[in-house]
Amino acid sequence: MRQIQSLDELLRQLTDQNTEKVKLAIVDVDGILRGKMVSFEKFKSIAEKGFGFCDVVFGWDANDIAYDNAKITGWHTGYPDANAVIDLSSFRQVPWENGLPFFLADFRDPKGKDLPACPRSLLKKVDKQARDAGYIPFFSQEFEWFNFVDNNDELYANKFRDPKPMTNGMFGYSILRASQKSDFFHDLFDSLKKFDVPLEGIHTETGPGVYEAAILYSEILEAADRAVLFKSGVKEIAHRHGLIASFMAKWNENLPGCSGHVHQSLWSADGQQNLFYDKKSKTNMSPLLESYIAGQLHCLPYILPMYAPTINSYKRLVEGAWAPTTLTWAIDNRTTALRVLPAGASSARLETRVVGSDSNPYLAMAGCLASGLYGIKNKLKLKTAATIGNGYADKKNGLLPKNLWDATQAMKTSSIAAALFGKDFVEHFTATREWEWRQFAKVVTDWELKRYFEII
Repeated sequence: MRQIQSLDELLRQLTDQNTEKVKLAIVDVDGILRGKMVSFEKFKSIAEKGFGFCDVVFGWDANDIAYDNAKITGWHTGYPDANAVIDLSSFRQVPWENGLPFFLADFRDPKGKDLPACPRSLLKKVDKQARDAGYIPFFSQEFEWFNFVDNNDELYANKFRDPKPMTNGMFGYSILRASQKSDFFHDLFDSLKKFDVPLEGIHTETGPGVYEAAILYSEILEAADRAVLFKSGVKEIAHRHGLIASFMAKWNENLPGCSGHVHQSLWSADGQQNLFYDKKSKTNMSPLLESYIAGQLHCLPYILPMYAPTINSYKRLVEGAWAPTTLTWAIDNRTTALRVLPAGASSARLETRVVGSDSNPYLAMAGCLASGLYGIKNKLKLKTAATIGNGYADKKNGLLPKNLWDATQAMKTSSIAAALFGKDFVEHFTATREWEWRQFAKVVTDWELKRYFEII
C-alpha cells in the first residue's frame, strides 16, 4: 500500500520544493493517459474537491473521433465537464521532467457517484467487493513491447509501413542486444523506479527490438496505476532516446505478439497468508484458488474484450504464437489461457495469459478479479482437468472468440458481464468496441489492394 499523506502534509512538501506546476491525468476507456498541467495555486484550490475535466475523454476513440453510439456523453449532451477527483495517494514525481509532481484522478457523476465509464473507478469497485469478502488482492502486470527508431515524419509519410526496429534479429534473453542500447535499457529500469513504478526484471524478448519487463507486485489499484504509468513512462523515456515504443498486440504477422500477462493472488485480510497456497494439497493449490480459476474459465468468453480490446488484439491470439486460443489451465504451462504457479507460500499465484499489451490495465485487472470472485462466490468447482502438453490442441472445453466483433457481442448480451461490472459500464464499453469494429470494417487495406486490385 502506498503511503498516504494528508493534504496539508502534501501541500507543505510541494511548497518546500518551490513547486510551480502540477501534472494531472486520467485514463480513458482505451487505457490512454489523458491530462493537463495546472499551476500550483490552481492545484491547491482543487486538490480536495476535484476539478472539471471535459467528459469527451469518454466520448471519443483512441484517435479523438467522437463515438456516434455512446449514451453517457456525446453531441446530445454537449460534452460537459465531469468532476475528476484527485487521488492524493497516487502522488509521484516525474524524474525525466525535473521531479514534476504528478497525480491520477478518477471521475464522479453529478450526484458524487463513480462514473460508469471510468476504468479506474470500476477497478476500485471490484477491489472493494474483494475486501468486503475478506480478501486483499495482490496483482502485477508484465509487458512485452517493440522499440523502433524514432523518425516521426517518415513514419507518417510512409503511413506506418515498415518502421525500423531498434535492433535486428530475434535474440530473446540476449545480453548482447541489451548492451547495444544500454543507455536506454538502464534508463528504463532506473527512471521507472524513481517514478515509483519498480520493475522486478527486464530483458530482451524474441523479435527485433523487443523488450519484456515485469512490474513489482502490489495491491491491485496500485498495480494498475503502475501498469498504466509504465506504458506511458516507457513511451516518454523512449522518445528521449530517439525511439518509439509500441504496445500493439501484433505489429507484424511474421513476428510474435506482445502480451500483458496479469499475475494475481488473494491474501487474508491481515495480509499475512496467501490464500491461493495449500501445503496439504498435492499441487499446493488451495480450494479457493481452484474456485477462482473455475470462475475465470467460466467468465472468460463473456468478458474477453477487457483483455483483448482492439481489432489487432486477435491477430495475437493465434495458435503457436505464445498466446492462448483455448479455455484451458495448467500448472506452469505457457500454452494455456491460465498458468498456475503454486510453488511457494509467498509466491503462489495465477497468471492470466490471454491479456495483451494493448489492454487497459484497470479493465484487465478488474476482469481477472471479478471473474475469479464469481467462481468463489458461486462455489464453482474446477471440473476442467489441467492441460497436459500443448494447450492449443486441447479444445475440449471450447475456444476463445476469434475477433473483436464476436467477443463484443458475447459480452454485450451476457448476464454474467452485467452482473460483474454493472449494466451501464457494459453498455458503454461494448458500444465503444462496436465502434472500433465499424471503423476497421469500412477501411480498404493494403492486403485487399494487393489481393484484388489487378487480378479480380
